[in-house]
Amino acid sequence: MSASKDKKTGKWICQFRYRDSAGQIRKKFRRGFATKKDALSWEREFLLVARRDPTMPFSSFTEIYLQDMTHRLRASTVRGKRYVIEKKILPWFGHLPISRIRPCDVRSWEAALLQNGRAEGHPYSPTYLKTIYNQLNAIFNYAVKYYELRENPCRKAGSIGSGQAGEMQFWTLAEYRQFLQALPSDAPTTLGFQTLYFTGMRVGELLALTRGDLDLTTRTLRINKSCQRSRKGDIITPPKTVRGNRTISLPSFLADLLGRYADTLPPGDDTLLFPFHKYALVSELENVCNRLRLKRIRLHDLRHSHASLLIELGFTPLLIAERLGHEKVETTMNVYSHLYPGKQQEVAERLELLAQIL
Repeated sequence: MSASKDKKTGKWICQFRYRDSAGQIRKKFRRGFATKKDALSWEREFLLVARRDPTMPFSSFTEIYLQDMTHRLRASTVRGKRYVIEKKILPWFGHLPISRIRPCDVRSWEAALLQNGRAEGHPYSPTYLKTIYNQLNAIFNYAVKYYELRENPCRKAGSIGSGQAGEMQFWTLAEYRQFLQALPSDAPTTLGFQTLYFTGMRVGELLALTRGDLDLTTRTLRINKSCQRSRKGDIITPPKTVRGNRTISLPSFLADLLGRYADTLPPGDDTLLFPFHKYALVSELENVCNRLRLKRIRLHDLRHSHASLLIELGFTPLLIAERLGHEKVETTMNVYSHLYPGKQQEVAERLELLAQIL
């Protein structure tokens, strides 16, 4: 009998042998169950997971999925997945066997997301709805591919949301200058904003910068890592893409500002230039926008602002892709192509001048 009562504590013990996925016989032991039913229920669920049985509870399967993703994705990406799964998916599907979730169940879940939205009563954005749906779809695809689930119910249910965001938000140079004038001139966060706006680097790349990455002779910044800062400490990872490893040339004024600032920091090439949390930047950005009634943008939109500035100055998509660390120039064109139509008239006018010479 796999469940027995502990005479000392009055609690129930569960112990049994099982064959793992590699065919090896193993022993499992766990104590502390309040009832015999709880002990046997835990044993049944454990065996379903150990045998990779698609009738296991959805909540158990998501842990298998996340454990596998931990070895394949960035830590910040896995944290984002876990948040969506725990907050938006498990409350609805967690108790159900994964093989018994039907398209109609998915449709009901989608309807609840569309109706309820955020707790404060505002509907979710189309892109966030798409993100939530994509996560559920990814879990079922994983189960179909590796755990012999017969089909993905999301395919029949259909998707919700949109993969395309609304109009991109960015600041012109004049709007950024208005924002900058409201900041304390000598604050490290102010220099952080300056660096983001005039380099286009990602926030994680900014937070990972060290004194050794700054070369004042060539006036460049080396980007070869990204930092995800949390209460448990800093998680340093490679940049988001292979081409994210790059060297960015700095305008003279920014190189001078960074040089003087670096001189105030503890010595050592490993000293962080910006040892604060990104939410220090987020909070200041929101406060100034509210106070001055500036157009509200996200912190990441400073990257878009830099790209739009380069486009306005006439730089090519290839150069912009190299500066931003995009893997392909097609990425740059897909993200920023809508900023180019205003140049079409200029192209026509230049072609007209060329034709007059011929």
